[in-house]
Amino acid sequence: KGYEEKSGEKWPMILFLHGAGERGTDIWKVAVHGPPKHATNMTDFPFIVVSPQCPENQIWSTDTLSKLLDDVTKRYAVDTNRVYLTGLSMGGYGTWNLGLEQPERFAAMAPICGGGQYITVLLATRNNAEALKSMGIWAFHGAKDTVVPLSESERMVDALKRMGISNVKLTVYPEADHNSWTETYKNPEFYKWLLEHKRNAATTK
Repeated sequence: KGYEEKSGEKWPMILFLHGAGERGTDIWKVAVHGPPKHATNMTDFPFIVVSPQCPENQIWSTDTLSKLLDDVTKRYAVDTNRVYLTGLSMGGYGTWNLGLEQPERFAAMAPICGGGQYITVLLATRNNAEALKSMGIWAFHGAKDTVVPLSESERMVDALKRMGISNVKLTVYPEADHNSWTETYKNPEFYKWLLEHKRNAATTK
């Protein structure tokens, strides 16, 4: 609401990565879950939401997503200090990968029922330590998830903490199965948390 591309005002943006079930060519599948779904039910939703669709039988490509970000931030009134990354399941893996490889691009990231590789954490802390330390990280998972085990999120969070990254936390829903995203994305406090984080020039190096 109130978005005017030529007004000079810049807006916060969420990049949302869907799960494996929403891949394909029917673009409306991306609105089945996550911010695209909940934004329509919230008044004055204060974000630009970018929701790309992954092709069938593929997984999220950090290179492709990086180019998409370049394009979107050039063509729309995006506040590049308030770009947020989140995704669920396959998109949770994509969030971990992209956020750790390019932390300087995001003020905060929230991977849901995802995971990643230890080497990604190791390289991120070596190559982009300052940017990583200044990015908010909040992971979510269901304790009863039989599709992506809780241990996937725990491993990533624990690895970051061992590397000295303190601004990372994990919320576990005791009774949730794989669907830990509905509870997360419908919670207004989640979006307030995103907006508490802002990147600046001093932390993008």
